[in-house]
Amino acid sequence: MPHVNADRSPVKIAAVDRPDQPALSPELEDLYRGFEEALLVPLWTEIGDLMPPHPRSSAQPYRWEWSTLLRLAGRAGELVPVGRGGERRAIALANPSLGGKPYATPTLWAAIQYLMPGEDAPEHRHSQNAFRFVVEGEGVWTVVERDPVPMRRGDFLPQPGLHWHAHHNAADTPMAWIDGLDIPFQYEIEAQFFDFGRDTLTEEEHATPGRSRSQRLWGHPGLAPVSQLGRHQGTPLLCYRWTDTDAALADQLALEREGHAGTVEPGHALVRYVDPATAGDVLPTIRAQFHRITAGVETAPHRETGSSVYQVFDGSGRITVGDRSWSVTRGDLFVVPSWQPLSIRSEASASDSDSGALDLFQFSDAPIFTKLDLYRDHTEKSSR
Repeated sequence: MPHVNADRSPVKIAAVDRPDQPALSPELEDLYRGFEEALLVPLWTEIGDLMPPHPRSSAQPYRWEWSTLLRLAGRAGELVPVGRGGERRAIALANPSLGGKPYATPTLWAAIQYLMPGEDAPEHRHSQNAFRFVVEGEGVWTVVERDPVPMRRGDFLPQPGLHWHAHHNAADTPMAWIDGLDIPFQYEIEAQFFDFGRDTLTEEEHATPGRSRSQRLWGHPGLAPVSQLGRHQGTPLLCYRWTDTDAALADQLALEREGHAGTVEPGHALVRYVDPATAGDVLPTIRAQFHRITAGVETAPHRETGSSVYQVFDGSGRITVGDRSWSVTRGDLFVVPSWQPLSIRSEASASDSDSGALDLFQFSDAPIFTKLDLYRDHTEKSSR
């Protein structure tokens, strides 16, 4: 068996005097040096870290203020060009516990993207699954497989991996939105691919239609185009309109007031964006949901395996994740690491929310955990 010098080995094993460890002796020390030289690690010294009683995320709960993100993105818009090389003027959230990597969580990327008036972000594609969510503004079209798709406040725009896409700003003002991707997941499992596309868009792709071709085919509730069934990986619907999301949330709360089932807990409406062809998650690795929490309501603490990123769409409130707590307002983003309890108190009113409630967009890595049969969740019983 090949060996390395124990002093140069990346494996370091310390003999410790603990009831769950072997008795200290010169022979044990010699055995451990042998393990180091042979690049071996005994389970009995590592089991507490490798097999903890519950998930212990390397990420930490954290909040980013939208006002800061928007200010810095605006400065980048003045200084940083969009084009080949940098590709996108996207600024990623870096969780403070992940060593400076541009990761919001160990599996999820979240970034603010900023496009100046008249700018085009050039075409490319990648294996990473992606989406855009618009918290404010309009005037940008994302062009997916040469289909121009309008982006407006409240719209959710998923994009399965390896679809060609570009963006263009047809407005006379800048526009910002958030991007979500599974970049960290694909990077860590070494599965990523990337291709450059065309440098310029056609005149037809610079059009600004009110509805994309995707919307005209797939944007009809409960109805699927038979000619297109079975042709897609991931959702073929490239934009989920805010008007539909808003109506679904409002109807859930209205049904609750009338004494019927519809909400996940009192005062808490929740919808999930689904693939219209399968009713499954919109993307193979990303789940997207939207919450509306009535003013004055506090949700029961909830844990789940896997991580989430939330953005406040409207309203204000108090967020508690584990032992961290923050006040949030429109646009703020925060991270919920794996198995950390989350509770949300809505402090919204008509002065800061169109709905009068706290509205939150959420995306998570739940489909990965579900496919591997590793998804678990738990909601604490309310003490009220």
